[in-house]
Amino acid sequence: MRSRGRVWRDRREAGEQLGAAVQEQLRDIGDVLVLGLPRGGVAVAAPVAAAVGGELDVLVVRKAGVPWQPELALGAVTASGHRVVNREVARRIRLAPGEVETIFRDAQEAARERERRLRGERPPPRLAGRTVVLVDDGIATGATMRAAAELLATAEPPPSSVLVAVPVGPRSTVDQLANVVDAVVVLEMPATFNAVGEWYDDFTQVEDADVRALLAP
Repeated sequence: MRSRGRVWRDRREAGEQLGAAVQEQLRDIGDVLVLGLPRGGVAVAAPVAAAVGGELDVLVVRKAGVPWQPELALGAVTASGHRVVNREVARRIRLAPGEVETIFRDAQEAARERERRLRGERPPPRLAGRTVVLVDDGIATGATMRAAAELLATAEPPPSSVLVAVPVGPRSTVDQLANVVDAVVVLEMPATFNAVGEWYDDFTQVEDADVRALLAP
């Protein structure tokens, strides 16, 4: 892990560099599943999967945003309903339990719908006994990634190990994620972190069609 400050040309370049770092971490492990968090994470995950010779797929997690400030994460929820709640935000905004439930229920439904759009009729990937690498194009609070990691931890039968791999994120978030997965691979941990997009020359939004194309056999 280093923190020298740089900008990647695009998600592909970041993914190629991240893939090399993940390959070094995994070494001779053969059965690898690389799960990108949509949508930008899948664009980074594709070159990671190519680097490690792993299967590429997508894991849909939806941020549960505060209604009047959607970018402020109350937490995150997977399509299957696993939730991670940001307790500090929940205390600060003082929503009634019923309002919180509505926010998470709506976010879960959105996650289910996105999963249908991205995966179509594809069967879910096999997790049992595999090394699973969770990839995003960067992390800030880590709520979305944490929900994904905790979902995998409850899978039956479980994967043999779970790694988180991201190009950039603040050290505090990386340290928190390290407590819930087997390893975290991160290229950059800047002392001052504002937004993931600042680390890319091209941070154009990845569309659903782009994700489907990356996942196509």
